[in-house]
Amino acid sequence: MLGRLILVLVQLIVGWYASHALMALIKIGNFKLFIFAIIAAIVVFLIGVLGSMILRGVGQPGSATLSMTLIFALIAAALWSFGPSILGSVPWNRVNPHAAVMVAAVLGYLVKR
Repeated sequence: MLGRLILVLVQLIVGWYASHALMALIKIGNFKLFIFAIIAAIVVFLIGVLGSMILRGVGQPGSATLSMTLIFALIAAALWSFGPSILGSVPWNRVNPHAAVMVAAVLGYLVKR
């Protein structure tokens, strides 16, 4: 249990900085949040693979875990991209879109794990 908690914290912290560092290398004008979602999901998955080798009590993720991580991150990106125009009453600007995508990627990892 402690190993999984440490893994989640490492995924959030290292994933946040690594995803932003990788985004700085990519120069794409449109769909930045969706590209960030894909990068964040892959980084979270790779941290999970490395964490499963280092930490005790943490199982190794499979390809279904990567798929679920991608799906959750892309759903969060779609919500924060298209949600304000559809659901105007929801205060979308209170949560950073990148933070929402990162948390969704980690949640997707945990759901499948």
